[in-house]
Amino acid sequence: MEPGSLVYDPHTHKVGEYQDKTGPYVMLRPVGGGREWQADPARIRPATPEERISAGVRAANDRSREGITFDPTRPPVPVPGCATCEELAAQRDKARAAFDGSAVTDANVLLRQHQGREHGGESTGRRLFRYVPYTIVQDDSALPEYQAYCVSGEETDCGASSGPCSAPAEVEEWQRRHTQETRHLRYRRSFADYAVLERHG
Repeated sequence: MEPGSLVYDPHTHKVGEYQDKTGPYVMLRPVGGGREWQADPARIRPATPEERISAGVRAANDRSREGITFDPTRPPVPVPGCATCEELAAQRDKARAAFDGSAVTDANVLLRQHQGREHGGESTGRRLFRYVPYTIVQDDSALPEYQAYCVSGEETDCGASSGPCSAPAEVEEWQRRHTQETRHLRYRRSFADYAVLERHG
């Protein structure tokens, strides 16, 4: 487990940032900063996306209640529900996992700049954030697409394609015809659909 990874400790019912292993325990740090605590490495697990967001919201609210406005040494917390914040935070997590400190700093700078433009920054006073859950569902207004590609061939793939089809049966029928005509047996199949996020509450 890499330092900075967010994990859930069932003993304390809290999400924390993994710091290091000390003897038989691991050290976890509260999201947003605070006193570290010891946890059993056999019991902790990676935090779910909902637990990560909830912990970030709680940390932002705690800072607001305590009158903490802007601390340049503290990484900015993504605003829940903002796609740009989440994308920049994901870039930061990826850079942190690769131990690329420069890229982590760049992501933090971009995140602060974005929050300053779109969310009023971190120095505008007391703000409370509310976690808004979403459910991802298939968009019924758009038909899914199925497609097959022939990848038979020793040096190069055949490359023949069924083209977009509205049902798996159409793709399978094309595969049968193509195999009868060419004796090719290997295909790569793909499925594509559209999804929407439905907000709760």
